[in-house]
Amino acid sequence: MKFWMQRVAMAILLLLSVSALTFGAMNVLGDPLFNILGPLAGDVNNPKSAALIEEVKAKYDLDKPLPVRYVKWLGDFATGDMGVQFSTDGQPPVSGLIKERIPRTITLLVMAQLLAVMISIPWAAITAARAGKRSDKISTMNSFFLLAMPNFALAILLKYIFSLKLGWFPLTYKAIDPYFERLRQVFLAAVTIALPAAAVYQRLLRTDLITTLQQDFILMARAKGLSRSRVIFRHAIRPSMFSFITVVGLNTGGLIGGAIVVETVFRIPGIGSSLVESVLREDFPVVLAIVMLIALAFVIINVLVDILYSIIDPRVRR
Repeated sequence: MKFWMQRVAMAILLLLSVSALTFGAMNVLGDPLFNILGPLAGDVNNPKSAALIEEVKAKYDLDKPLPVRYVKWLGDFATGDMGVQFSTDGQPPVSGLIKERIPRTITLLVMAQLLAVMISIPWAAITAARAGKRSDKISTMNSFFLLAMPNFALAILLKYIFSLKLGWFPLTYKAIDPYFERLRQVFLAAVTIALPAAAVYQRLLRTDLITTLQQDFILMARAKGLSRSRVIFRHAIRPSMFSFITVVGLNTGGLIGGAIVVETVFRIPGIGSSLVESVLREDFPVVLAIVMLIALAFVIINVLVDILYSIIDPRVRR
């Protein structure tokens, strides 16, 4: 019980820290009033403008101290009220924008993570079984290539080959299309995110597998006449998964960062593209809501990783 209470307390502390820092940065580095009113925010000498400025300040609590505004915003956010968009006269509200766009990003990230795991595990098993051989060296070169190539460059390359030249995938995302057609529309974007992640997972799991394959219980399994593939997938994979599971959980933040770029390249109207648009427009409520949701997702996934860790190895809870 103490183990789980510590994890929950750390998660809450992390979320509060992220919210406070983001709220402070958005309000100190920018001017919400200017974002709402535009040039009128600086026309304080005009009585009509001055009256409008005071009205807007009262409406959005901009006349209150920053700590008071933060506490009110945090309380509203905890109840599901994310405020209104400054750049669109409040329509739709931020929660409406999030509800519309978050399923697309979740679909993209889940598909990318599944692809990365499905690619990396057999890739790591094959290279670990052939460690030091020519195929392993070629695999290492391919991994470094995927890790070195920026997400936007890989996205443009894949889009050019498979969408423009071959025509296998559509160029843009259409929200009105049927569900399975939309899955096809985000598949290439998911592959763009998945390939570098798979390279990271493969390198890590390959190293752990090579170490595990040298253990005594593996040698005993081989002595019993079990095939190499059976030894790897039945006996070596599970004890080699600790670091793999941790990195898969921690890499979620990296996948979200990749989604910001990839959604823009493939024109997918998701959370990532919304974050870019709102930062450029200095739409503070949207930025705050998205950053908090990303932090919340990161915390939840890492708690789930801790749970899975404790299931695989109960000693973690001690």
